[in-house]
Amino acid sequence: MGNVGFLGTLLIIAVGHMVTIPTAMAISEIATNQRVEGGGEYFIISRSFGIIIGAAIGVALFLARAISVAFYVIAFGAAFEPLFSWLQTRGFALDDLRLVSVPAVVGLTVLIVKKGADLGMKTLYVVVATLFLSLAMFFLGDSGYEVERGFGTLIRTIELPDPLFLVFAITFPAFTGMTAGVGLSGDLENPRKSIPLGTMAATLGGMVVYVLVAYKLALSAPPDVLVSDQLVMSRIALWGPIVPIGLAAAALSSAIGSYLVAPRTLQAIASDKVFPWPRVNAWLSRAKDGSKEPVNAALVTAAIAVTFTIAGDIDFVAQIISMFFMITYGSICSISFLEHFAADPAYRPGFRSRWYVSLFGALMCLWLMFQMSQFYALVAIAVMFVLYATISHYNPEKRGLSNIVEGAIFQVSRKLQVFLQKSRRQEQNGFRPSVVCISKDSFERHAAFDLLRWIAHRYGFGTFIHHIEGYLSRSTDAEARAAKSRLVQLAHYSDSNVYVDTIVSPSYRTAICQLIQLPGVSGQENNLVLFEFAKRKAEGLDAIIDNYQLVTSTGFDVCILASSDRGFGYRREVSIVLSPGDFENANLMILLAYILVGHPDWRGAVIKMFSVIPERHLEEEQARLYRLIRTGRLPISAHNVRVIPQEKGIDRRTIITERCRDTDLIIVGFDGKLLKKQRDTMFQGYDDVGNVLFVNTTKEIELVGDDVPEQEAAAPQTPSETKPQLAPS
Repeated sequence: MGNVGFLGTLLIIAVGHMVTIPTAMAISEIATNQRVEGGGEYFIISRSFGIIIGAAIGVALFLARAISVAFYVIAFGAAFEPLFSWLQTRGFALDDLRLVSVPAVVGLTVLIVKKGADLGMKTLYVVVATLFLSLAMFFLGDSGYEVERGFGTLIRTIELPDPLFLVFAITFPAFTGMTAGVGLSGDLENPRKSIPLGTMAATLGGMVVYVLVAYKLALSAPPDVLVSDQLVMSRIALWGPIVPIGLAAAALSSAIGSYLVAPRTLQAIASDKVFPWPRVNAWLSRAKDGSKEPVNAALVTAAIAVTFTIAGDIDFVAQIISMFFMITYGSICSISFLEHFAADPAYRPGFRSRWYVSLFGALMCLWLMFQMSQFYALVAIAVMFVLYATISHYNPEKRGLSNIVEGAIFQVSRKLQVFLQKSRRQEQNGFRPSVVCISKDSFERHAAFDLLRWIAHRYGFGTFIHHIEGYLSRSTDAEARAAKSRLVQLAHYSDSNVYVDTIVSPSYRTAICQLIQLPGVSGQENNLVLFEFAKRKAEGLDAIIDNYQLVTSTGFDVCILASSDRGFGYRREVSIVLSPGDFENANLMILLAYILVGHPDWRGAVIKMFSVIPERHLEEEQARLYRLIRTGRLPISAHNVRVIPQEKGIDRRTIITERCRDTDLIIVGFDGKLLKKQRDTMFQGYDDVGNVLFVNTTKEIELVGDDVPEQEAAAPQTPSETKPQLAPS
């Protein structure tokens, strides 16, 4: 109040509840999803979203609660300041409040270990009655200070006040008690009912009390008194001594609450064998004979509490607690937000929050952490990541965050696909290859898969289908599942963006019929089918040729990869060979080459273009190629373009063999109309070169965007520009 004024205090209360209300709603929602046992937030989260997520948040919450014990015990010691001052007037040199706080934490440990939760809960009834009486005396009292009334009362602060967010960091632990009841979930008669009711009532009730206390302080004392006298409330109260008693009761109640919750959280984590040391799990999960009291976990809590109590700096301890609570509350809100999008049918809570409330709470936690202290925020986030990574490493069989994220991704993907389908125009600007490939030799030859993953790296999309010949049955389904698992591993280790799957179908033709009806995995319909055969055997080529007409009749472009034992060589050179019949195929051939060299595996590769043309059309072809390179904005240097006069009796195969012998990939076009006549020869005769990709399209693909004017496309060359060179025959 003295540092930020009444309005600043209202802002702190409001901001604090922007975190705690979404968190309380998220916890209440998660708690009503299923039967709740001991372990508080840890049990609730772990049983809903997985042990790994629950354990990471649970360990952070345990540390926050254990350190909170020290925080509240230090505050308990502060209630004895009047007694110490009185003793000093009597000649006793006592000024270290740790003389009270350290024995208090030890005594509290003995009380909890010996008597357990029952005595702790009975003590809280006495504490609540004392707090109620203290507040009543405070509101009925009058300080006697002369305080100017009016708007100035609401904004008065001391000179050179502390920053708002530093004050917020120190006071934030006052907002965290609303989940104490969640930590006692195993001791509640009906936790599914009590947790939402008690958590929301505590959150909203505490907010009302804080606002009323702040307003009373603003009317009763000036800022300098509020800052200099931490027990100023006793000067205001109708009976002064009740305030230190109430302060001690408040601190004691919070300390007891944290002391009851922290060991139970640690015990539940150890009971699930989360820690990598079996003996540690067994020791921490051990309970008192004939009860559920976590004796050993309470001793660990005591060790942490004593350590921070000896430190004695309540502001430092408060900032540490605030960061731990912020990171755990932010994690809880984030998980609640993701679960709303995952739409898991098993997630059916009786109390419903809203996704935007959880998202707001998560973002507020993250923002406030960095506002309070960037250093502590980074440390807290790092600790949470380390906890999650460590627990995941030692518990690989347990469910983690990936399940929730996967569900959320599925839902977002579904919504995007539906949106794209509804909004897609009939004609789109530009062409983007969405390639689907089918193969029975997926594990014998990887050439088709490699080509597909290069195309799908950035500019295109790829779906790879492994064909299992036969009828769908229990055995073929098991075979398909095993094959898909192998393909997923292949996609993972090759770092590809290819979607993989399997098809069980009685024939190659029926498999292709299924293939060309598959929806595009990207939301864009598939538009190109990739086939593959081995040149040294040519097995499967007849089946590809027999089904060509079926594929093109549905509007698909076709690529046929003739793979050699050389593979793709050093992936340094791609040659495009154009012939007079490749007018429609040319742009797709060039586009595929451009997409291919955009992959890191082909970094530094060059594209060379050879145009085999009758001599009478040489000049015309040179000009056409020049415009194609210029307007297509493709990375093909004019120096790498050769126009080759076609001599009578010299076919394209001979030219390719002579000029592309060392090329890593050769791209050539083919005419589907001639396929029936030349089926035995069209794809043969390339044994002395590497992989050859045959390309055919039923439509000319536009390489020039709408932003390139037609006059620019036809612009004459300038002296500085180089024409494609005429190669010697």
